[in-house]
Amino acid sequence: MPSDDRAPQRPARPEHDIIVLAGGRGSRLGGMDKAALEVAGRRLLDRVLDSAAAARRVVVVGPVAVVEPVLQTVEEPPGGGPVAGIAAGMMTLGALPGTVAWTLVLAVDQPQAAAAVPDLLEAAAHAGSHVEMVCPQDTTGHPQWLLAAYRTTALVSALDRVGTGHGTSVRRLVADLSWAPASAAHVGDIDTWEDHAAWQARLE
Repeated sequence: MPSDDRAPQRPARPEHDIIVLAGGRGSRLGGMDKAALEVAGRRLLDRVLDSAAAARRVVVVGPVAVVEPVLQTVEEPPGGGPVAGIAAGMMTLGALPGTVAWTLVLAVDQPQAAAAVPDLLEAAAHAGSHVEMVCPQDTTGHPQWLLAAYRTTALVSALDRVGTGHGTSVRRLVADLSWAPASAAHVGDIDTWEDHAAWQARLE
């Protein structure tokens, strides 16, 4: 019998939505609107939206202008923190027909978030049925909850437990979720002007 030399098929990257958290003001950046902050000539928001090509729907949470088909919303009242932003984003997505298996949550202050998305989707495609979230870890081993892919049903259930999410920590939101690491290497954000200078040098 002839051998089958065909390579095994890789799982298709799962259908997904994306929530971009773009409502934060950088206190250590003098109150700078992070979404509008330019790094190597491009706004952080535009860099993160590079991840949107394969997504079914994308919603940006924050007082920013977007171009269709990207959706936009804000948490009410504003300033409630990232969990309130995730809740507002899910409410916008949930008001539309259809659901997807995975929802990606991306903070806008990560200049190479889009480069990490293929790794997140790869990890999601291979995740066991018990895994509810996949995300990379930083150099200290801390999971990056705002650069993560969540099973949509698990994220909805977690949000149901925290109400509007205002003032709720992300740690509390994800406390009961089972997770697996993703091999994404493109992690790091901008909290200070020193961070900004480092990213400028790196991306130029």
